[in-house]
Amino acid sequence: MLNLLGNSPPTACNRVTRRTALQAAGSGLLGLSLANVMAAEQLAPSTSKLKPRAKSVIFMFLFGGPSQLETFDCKPDAPAKIRGPFMPIACRTPDLRISEHLPRVAGITDQLCVIRTMTHNYNDHSGGGHYIQTGHRWQVPLGGGFNATNRDWPSMGSVTEYVEQHRAGAKPSELPNYAVLPNFLGKLQEFSSQLRRPGEYGGWLGRGYDGLTTNITKRSAKDNPYFRACTDDELKYEIQGLSLPEGITLDRLEKRQTLVSQFDDSLRQLDHHAGIAAWDRLQQRAWSLATSSATRKALNLTEENPDLRDRYGRNLFGQSTLMARRLVEAGTRFVTVHFDACDGQSWDSHSSSNDVKKHLLPSLDNALASLVEDLKDRGMLDETLVVCMGEMGRTPQANATWGRSHWSTLFPAVLAGGGIKRGIVYGSSDKDAAYPIDKPVTPEDLAATIYTALGIDPHMQLADMQGRPVPIVDGGCPLEELFG
Repeated sequence: MLNLLGNSPPTACNRVTRRTALQAAGSGLLGLSLANVMAAEQLAPSTSKLKPRAKSVIFMFLFGGPSQLETFDCKPDAPAKIRGPFMPIACRTPDLRISEHLPRVAGITDQLCVIRTMTHNYNDHSGGGHYIQTGHRWQVPLGGGFNATNRDWPSMGSVTEYVEQHRAGAKPSELPNYAVLPNFLGKLQEFSSQLRRPGEYGGWLGRGYDGLTTNITKRSAKDNPYFRACTDDELKYEIQGLSLPEGITLDRLEKRQTLVSQFDDSLRQLDHHAGIAAWDRLQQRAWSLATSSATRKALNLTEENPDLRDRYGRNLFGQSTLMARRLVEAGTRFVTVHFDACDGQSWDSHSSSNDVKKHLLPSLDNALASLVEDLKDRGMLDETLVVCMGEMGRTPQANATWGRSHWSTLFPAVLAGGGIKRGIVYGSSDKDAAYPIDKPVTPEDLAATIYTALGIDPHMQLADMQGRPVPIVDGGCPLEELFG
């Protein structure tokens, strides 16, 4: 449990043990376990003096590490073994060399800010993903693990959820402030159905600040719905852990809720400590999400114009990006959209660039261009910050079949909207796209920039698992020159 800086750290006597709660509650409301419902008793954070530039963030996370040389930092003058098989295409931004396989994005670069100099030294997918999504290095040593832990740093989305839940005068909302689409990262990865990559969770802040996560399955172990055509039956975005069992109607669910409420009332008479209060708050939130008409409406893609859905791409990544826009439009503040690695055909392109050319870049091209155009058409671009990136780049020198290995010292990030200047390039790389020449940007800098755009003070401090004050960003500087 955590308290905000300034409160005394919690003691063992104000907690419900896992065994006690599980013995009492069985499987819990809607299948939620204690790990899903226990949260800290928190006090409201101090009000930030920052004026928000954006209401919401859509974070398009291209897991696996897209190559800088095949996306937003082409080097046509480099030696053949480095420049790769793709050539740059004309775009609307001077000095930007963008891949020929991103033609729609090339047509909207006057709406984008391309950072060419993202850099860090955690050359690993799980650790890099944690670093990018939290602004903090993963505490697990390089190569020491793959899965999220309760000691991880909270994601930017989780901190946003925390701040919104504890904002002075905040009222319960039918929709979450933080959502993750279309699955938790790792769910569809081929080699382990139990893999949960770190970086997107509440971590030591508490499971109560995890994002609402939807649940999409795939046809087979080798299937990759992220870029193949999907049917509407496959795109039913149910809430992870809150889908109703077959034969359970909302009426039956309401009767079950009444029984659970009676049990909780009795339990609270026995013990009034903070753990029970936290459990009750999360139980109410789960109930609200499961029965909310606003949630069901936002997650129903069939209400969208079919032509618009076609433009986004009728694949899992395109439709999840459209879903992110729907959630933001409904009031969610932070939405992460994963382009996960399902079957080896992913941005982690060790073997060749064939899938990058045929599947990945076209899917990204449709989704990113459509999102920016859609937000602009709806008058939402100025108030929505779009961030699109991976956790690393690829080695400058390719193998014989144009596969590239991990390379975290240089990779791009694309920003749009949310007060960001349009049609600009930030930072320069060397002739081989290996290292930044100027204006290197760390994950800490990026996190500070995103928090600043949302009006969240990046110097805000929380108490960690030991009750020690820690800043939500340690050492990062917001890139103020990116804002108009």
